[in-house]
Amino acid sequence: MMNTSEATVTAVVLAGGVSRRLGIDKRRLRLWGNAGPTLLGHTLAVVAPLCAEVVVVLNDASAWPDLKVRTAPDIYPDGGALGGIYSGLQAITTPYALVVACDMPLLNQSLLAAMLDWPRNYDLLVPRHALPSTTRNQAGFEPLHAIYRDTCLEPMRQVLEAGQRRIIDVYPRLDVTCIEPEVWQRYDPAGHSLRSLNTPSDLAELQALISFYINTS
Repeated sequence: MMNTSEATVTAVVLAGGVSRRLGIDKRRLRLWGNAGPTLLGHTLAVVAPLCAEVVVVLNDASAWPDLKVRTAPDIYPDGGALGGIYSGLQAITTPYALVVACDMPLLNQSLLAAMLDWPRNYDLLVPRHALPSTTRNQAGFEPLHAIYRDTCLEPMRQVLEAGQRRIIDVYPRLDVTCIEPEVWQRYDPAGHSLRSLNTPSDLAELQALISFYINTS
């Protein structure tokens, strides 16, 4: 599935969260049944065909001896998602990184491929939610389903060194291209691919959606 332009992109999967709100290690959830993949394994299977390489950012690599991809630890252990993205960008050898969180079980390969085909005239390519109130930040961006250029590294380092941890704090320093809902909804009309799993209610809703897709496929 990977084309020539995608060979300049590494997939960076953020898998360093501690799942405080969920209370269990969501990376090991088997939402597709006991014989199915873990949530982390499923995420890797979605992004691996799209990119030249995959890097997983996590701090307990020894607990995942069967991973067939490179891993990288958090350079800023208390840096949150921003620190995870920075650590992933530090680990890649390509100029761009497709960054996703491993807690997004309904990632859409067609949407990700469309993002990878976007003209590379940005520091950051990021979707904007149709319903900003449901997002990770007030601006409505989904920064954990985005493409970052290695030019983001220095601005991110400056923000992290200043003690800031919000990804949105870096945006004023970057050339940001936003994918509006009317564009990404061509591939994912309901926006399910942008949903993340953080709470027990998220788990129940996403499990129901997965069961629906399995039963109707």
